[in-house]
Amino acid sequence: MVNSGALSKMFIKAYSDEEFKDEVPEGTYTALLNPESYSFNYTTVQNEDQAPGTSSTAPKFAKSLPQELTFEFLFDRTGALLDSPLLENGIIDDIEHFKKVVFDYQGEQHRPNYLKIAWGSLLFKGVLNSLDINFKLFKADGTPIRAIASIKLIGFVEDNLRVAIENNQSPDLTHYREVKNGDTLPLMAYRIYGDSKYYLEVARANRIYDFRTLKIGMKIYFPPLEKMAK
Repeated sequence: MVNSGALSKMFIKAYSDEEFKDEVPEGTYTALLNPESYSFNYTTVQNEDQAPGTSSTAPKFAKSLPQELTFEFLFDRTGALLDSPLLENGIIDDIEHFKKVVFDYQGEQHRPNYLKIAWGSLLFKGVLNSLDINFKLFKADGTPIRAIASIKLIGFVEDNLRVAIENNQSPDLTHYREVKNGDTLPLMAYRIYGDSKYYLEVARANRIYDFRTLKIGMKIYFPPLEKMAK
């Protein structure tokens, strides 16, 4: 592919659903300047329990924690940037827009937005973990005109993609899922098993007699495929 030389800017896009299909109105923030760097953190949890009276035991892998992405955004209305002129209210509107995308609580969803971050080869889906804004420069009346936002996000993978990655169709694996708005039993069965045809077996296992009207918040048990095949 030929490089056109055009500058690509990092952007953050907000979604209201965990499948990243429903975009939030005015839910895109484009960086004034691209970050100088970004970093990933990968952490595993090891089970180091040992029996009484033993001297030591080899740690056993327990789980991998969600990956974390950290970077910094610059807000600047000093007039130093050609595409970011000095404004009467400085960077206030910029920061409010940024916070609306990454931080604001969504009443209907009872949580902040799901976020997609894209820039060059970077494509990250996650949710906000922390946000720190450090104001650096001010006009004579105290209006901020430059700030740096430090942001940390926790990686998030949609249920159906997570199932594919972790190969959770293993016959010895048991699943419990909480019903969310818009869930149906065939859809949930598809996410777990990769095939919606098992929803009747799931209904029987949970003694659900009217699977068309699931209650939000109820816990549903999804048996291992091996059990349902018997």
